[in-house]
Amino acid sequence: MTLPQIKELVAELRMPAFKAGQIAKRIYQHRACDIDEMTELSKDERRRLAEEVSVGREKPLAEALSADGTAKYLFRGAPSRDIESVFIPDRDRATLCVSSQAGCRMNCKFCMTGRGGFQGNLTTAQIINQVLSVPRSPDLTNIVFMGMGEPLDNFDEVKRAIEILTAPWGLAWSPRRITVSTVGKGDTLGRLIDETKVHVALSVHNPFGAARSAIMPVEKAWPLPDILKKIRNGADWSGQRRFSVEYIMWRGVNDDLRHAEALARLLHDIPCRVNLIRFHAFEGYEGRAATQGDMEAFRDRLNDRGITATIRASRGEDIEAACGMLAGTKKG
Repeated sequence: MTLPQIKELVAELRMPAFKAGQIAKRIYQHRACDIDEMTELSKDERRRLAEEVSVGREKPLAEALSADGTAKYLFRGAPSRDIESVFIPDRDRATLCVSSQAGCRMNCKFCMTGRGGFQGNLTTAQIINQVLSVPRSPDLTNIVFMGMGEPLDNFDEVKRAIEILTAPWGLAWSPRRITVSTVGKGDTLGRLIDETKVHVALSVHNPFGAARSAIMPVEKAWPLPDILKKIRNGADWSGQRRFSVEYIMWRGVNDDLRHAEALARLLHDIPCRVNLIRFHAFEGYEGRAATQGDMEAFRDRLNDRGITATIRASRGEDIEAACGMLAGTKKG
């Protein structure tokens, strides 16, 4: 719950109004796992509170560790599919990739999450539980909404989670520690830009409309040029708020200099960073990863055109935790 929601609950239970702040502090700053830990409340207040709500913390159902230090955690999701989040340690950074849906409606052809279909939206509690319940939660420095699901397809719950992460009564993080990734869902993209201050990442993967729509059906509803117009006009990306582009590379598909030139033309007037990502193969989708040489040539061409581009190191591929590989566990 957000603080206003806790205040409503406190009022309904006829508890003093200041108790709401104490409850929020105990949940988000002291990270209580049980209402009995809220010793600021009387025994009777704790009893009445426990009759109406629970803290909502749930431990991971399973854990997988990669040789590179990445860890993947399985959490309870929708009735028919659980969800996964990924912890990525990297020198002085500790990033958690969180899920926002069980499955996904966007049906990107190269993504295991989308190919498994959509089973339901996660609640704010389920999103925040991923942050608070991974074993190294206190060490986290960054959150990326790049796990299972399209965050803008569950925007109200994601926005509440961002509020809890950044509010003084919550985890009090800077929004610059949070990135929300989207395939370009145009009906809620403006809300993300206007109603939050987090970084935004856009999955592009091909600069040509017809080719992009063949792998990303969202292109038909919200064409890339229209999405980039919303980005361009929606915020000042030259300051501390960052816009980035995610670009998975397939051999012989989108990895030549023609694609690099087209991408540079699309992005020439938007301050941004392009993250080039090697395709991670999985059963059921034909495609090969671009060669290292072609990725470097692509990166260098973008840099020559004034677009900052880097090749993202793959993490957790051996435990199916890399980009596009999260699927959760299907039940039944």
